[in-house]
Amino acid sequence: MADPSTYRPAPGAIPTSPGVYKFRDAHGRVIYVGKAKSLRPRLSSYFQDLAGLHPRTATMVTTAASVEWTVVGTEVEALQLEYSWIKEFDPRFNVKYRDDKSYPELAVTLDEEYPRVQVMRGAHKKGVRYFGPYGHAWAIRETVDLLLRVFPVRTCSNGVFKRARQVGRPCLLGYIGKCAAPCVGKVSADEHRALAEDFCDFMAGRTGNYLRRLEEQMQEAAAELEYEKAARLRDDIGALRRAMEKNAIVLADATDADLLALAEDELEAAVQIFHVRGGRVRGQRGWVTDKVEDVDTAGLVEHALQQLYGGGEAVPREVLVPALPEPVEPVREWLNGLRGSQVDLRIPQRGDKKDLMATVQRNAQQALALHKTKRASDLTTRSRALQEIADALELDSVPLRIECYDISHLQGEDVVASMVVFEDGLARKSEYRRFQIKGFEGQDDVRSMHEVIGRRFRRYLREREQTGEWAVPEEDEQPEDGPRTEEGRPKRFAYPPQLLVVDGGRPQVAAAKRALDELGIDDVALCGLAKRLEEVWLPGEDDPVVLPRSSEGLYLLQRVRDEAHRFAIGYQRNKRSKRLTAGELDSVPGLGETRRQALLKHFGSLKKLRAATVDELCAVPGIGRRTAETVAAALSSRTPAAPAVNTATGEIIEDGADQAAEPAAAAPQTAPSQETP
Repeated sequence: MADPSTYRPAPGAIPTSPGVYKFRDAHGRVIYVGKAKSLRPRLSSYFQDLAGLHPRTATMVTTAASVEWTVVGTEVEALQLEYSWIKEFDPRFNVKYRDDKSYPELAVTLDEEYPRVQVMRGAHKKGVRYFGPYGHAWAIRETVDLLLRVFPVRTCSNGVFKRARQVGRPCLLGYIGKCAAPCVGKVSADEHRALAEDFCDFMAGRTGNYLRRLEEQMQEAAAELEYEKAARLRDDIGALRRAMEKNAIVLADATDADLLALAEDELEAAVQIFHVRGGRVRGQRGWVTDKVEDVDTAGLVEHALQQLYGGGEAVPREVLVPALPEPVEPVREWLNGLRGSQVDLRIPQRGDKKDLMATVQRNAQQALALHKTKRASDLTTRSRALQEIADALELDSVPLRIECYDISHLQGEDVVASMVVFEDGLARKSEYRRFQIKGFEGQDDVRSMHEVIGRRFRRYLREREQTGEWAVPEEDEQPEDGPRTEEGRPKRFAYPPQLLVVDGGRPQVAAAKRALDELGIDDVALCGLAKRLEEVWLPGEDDPVVLPRSSEGLYLLQRVRDEAHRFAIGYQRNKRSKRLTAGELDSVPGLGETRRQALLKHFGSLKKLRAATVDELCAVPGIGRRTAETVAAALSSRTPAAPAVNTATGEIIEDGADQAAEPAAAAPQTAPSQETP
């Protein structure tokens, strides 16, 4: 436990400007991010007598080893920077939306030549119109099924669409009238786009005018004795009315608003959000959050708004909340900037909106009660499991971060390893890592474990060296570059575990211990979990530690080990699959996936590609003369595969297999065998 006075900034060193601050632990890991209108009084409040701090705040400042801050110009900038850093560093003492998930939305891909209606999850894409989110995907499909009768927009994938165009025959939906079949030219691209735009208008709430227009067309058809057309329009109107009934009107003034409500206790809070569009509830979502920091209702509202709109969610004209953030103006300004116009952020005081807020509040209370029922004593159980592991292995403190390693291969080929991370007893999948065994070929689990542990902790030492805290062994002074994130930052290996677990018995533990000793690392606990009797092996011990079968600690170790096994097997299978399906073009140096596909698409088959001259290869977009010469030389040096034969007729298939299954043409056949974890 650190003493906050050891890293307290000097008097007068903290500015009085708005800014964002970070607390880091002894390993340099960001554990808390906060913002302040004035940094000096806010940071000074953390360094008072520990007895006067909230228990969670006291835990944070004693876990931290340093504090740093960044000055910004306005409180809005501070809000934006705080959100960015929380997303980037995922600090353990900030509010965590642990149970958040990607909710399904109805999407119309207006950026395509032939727009498609589909269910989408995740981040929004440019050029796609979204409606929702919905609580369940089936709710979207029910609505779409009704609307396709009136707006027969395509719903098929690009692959199905292309095949239908090639064969000149639409899919089943085209035959039953639920798709306009633009794939076979029944409607033009402009006509199909008009259908998609009408679909979007209806989903956006502009239903009255469209229904009146259909009713007028129905009356005209009946007056002209076109009874079949009138009956079809009548059924269309009925389908639209049924779709509208699925979203009852809750606000009579066709309001676009998001309503946010909270239910909380000392440890957790449930957040519920209703999305109202055109006066109807179009979607609902919710989270349950751990209150790992000392935060009130207004603070929870601010965190929820950051979570909801920081990821690109459309901001409506009104945002109704149970309490206003303090201060409220920066949040209003931030929302105005995201929307591009004025946003009304307020607490509803009367009328339908207050009544609907009460409904959202009841949903939040039910969600919190259900969460507590499902996860009763979950936090207590995890704490007990970590304490049991610490007691059994005689550790100085509970292992808040556990890393587990497993080796996987198939008869000595495609040897890989996995590293999984559990923090506070929960999987932290963003920090999982995969390794290819590079130091040797063949099957040797012990040697593989030694290599993987050595590589992982050499990377750890390199990143420590960058901060000046550790020295790097001489043999590792010129390491190869490690993996990097999309932003170009090196992926972090700088956080050591309190407990390192290997999948295996005494030999694997000895190999891991030897790797740690070679690097001079002596502050990481190590054990192995053997599958046969679920024995826990410690380095240098002749007898294993046997935990009771009913032990929560053993159960946690088993879950960690099984997760490492699953992750390793998945990577090994993927690697083997890629090797077995590698085609003749895959090994051509300098030829990537895009240009391989361009060549096959241009020539249609490998047979025609082999017969092509260098000049013909150069005619393919993206293929230069040097690449063309390399491709021609590579294909000419290989013996073409034997022609395929139709066993029923004896006919030689000239292009079929070559054209359709090029990647698998050179795949060797292997006898079935058992995978070795």
